[in-house]
This record gives sequence, structure tokens and C-alpha cells, in this order.
Amino acid sequence: MNDEILNVKNLSKIYPGGVHAVKGISFKVHKGESVAIIGSSGSGKSTVLRCINRLIEPTSGDVILKGKKINIPSADINEIRSRIGMVFQSFELFAHLRVIQNISLGLIHVRGMKNDEAEKLALEVLQKVDMLDRKDAYPGNLSGGQKQRVAIARALAMKPEILLFDEPTSALDPELIGSVLENIRALADEGMTMIIVTHEIGFARDVADRVIYMDQGIVAEEGSSSIIDNPQTERMQKFLSTWD
Repeated sequence: MNDEILNVKNLSKIYPGGVHAVKGISFKVHKGESVAIIGSSGSGKSTVLRCINRLIEPTSGDVILKGKKINIPSADINEIRSRIGMVFQSFELFAHLRVIQNISLGLIHVRGMKNDEAEKLALEVLQKVDMLDRKDAYPGNLSGGQKQRVAIARALAMKPEILLFDEPTSALDPELIGSVLENIRALADEGMTMIIVTHEIGFARDVADRVIYMDQGIVAEEGSSSIIDNPQTERMQKFLSTWD
């Protein structure tokens, strides 16, 4: 049985001005797998996620979800983004909506749920990330860690087949990082399929089934999380030495 969920083939992205952010990378993700993408700033990590979720269009290459190419004009963007959830480093919550409304909005307008059905599911996912007691709060009254947990709950509510995290702790104060990482670790334990762009090397070592190291737009090294302790390339050795 083929449990492949995502296949990224020869993906490239050239931004206006000639910046070649991603240079023909390929990798696959299987059901229940947690993949961490690490690398220096500007290595193309976030660009890869944004191409997968169709937030930006790749210059060339294919993004294939369960055997179907999704980076084509005929693909339904709303369907793609309901199947591929994304948690941003800057939270992207609606400031004028309460927490529960932030979560139920997509369920109503994308999933077509009735208000009471959407609210029930929103409460379930808020409980999952330990934010049920803040359901009626506005984002402006939440800490950074709480905002990120709401963003995770919003993505989970759509019941995605794969969840993308773009530096989920980079905007958080150090004392708030732990609770968010615990939520992501719990998702991994439950078998959620995830791609996590992260600068938290210890977290990648502990949680990821596989690690992809990107450098200057290419996959410079890939393997199990053990490659963090035993990198094979000089590029990755040099990168990891900056985190000692």
C-alpha cells in the first residue's frame, strides 16, 4: 500500500529580480511522517512551504498531493488549503474576531459548515491545544504563545492531510516557546503528517522522523534525525557548529 501523501519534484522558484531561492529540489512525505527542514536564513526553506501551499507559484517543478498535481491553474485553491494546513510564524489571526470566531470562520466559508457545527469543532480543537478558557478573547489580549496555539487549532480544525509549520517559534519570547513545541510534539505522537521549518535544532532532533538540510536553495543533506549528530557534508557540519 502506497502511503505517500506529498511528492515535491524538481521544484524551483526564481523571484523577480533574479533571486533563485529554490533550485530544483525533490522530496517525498509519507503518512504520519514528521519532516523537519533546517538551514540558514535565505536557504529557501519557507519558499518551499509557500509553494506547497500555493501561497506563491513555483517557477518550475511539480507539487503532487496523493497522486494529483496541485500547482496547476485548474486546481481548487480552497480545497488545497483545506487539505494542506499551514501555521505561520506571525500567527495571521484576525484581530477583530474572537478566538472561537478565528477558528470557525474557515469552517463556515470553506467547509460549508453551519455556525453551531463549526463552533462545536472549534471548541474541540481549542481544548486540544489547551486554549478553551480563552475562546472569547481577542488576539490582542493573548500572549505570543497563546496566539500560536490558536493558529495551530485553526489549522487542525480544517482536518488537513498534512500540516506545514513555518518557523512556529521564531516570533515568540523564549519562555513561551516550550508550550508551542509541546503541542507540535503531541501532534507528532498522534501521527499527524507534518513538515516543520524550524531553527530549533534540538526539537528537530527529538521530533522529526526525517531531516532535510537546505543550503542556498538546494537539499544539501537528507536523512533520519540522526544526521543532526552525524552530519556527512561539510556544509551541514559548518551550519550546525553555529548552534553549539
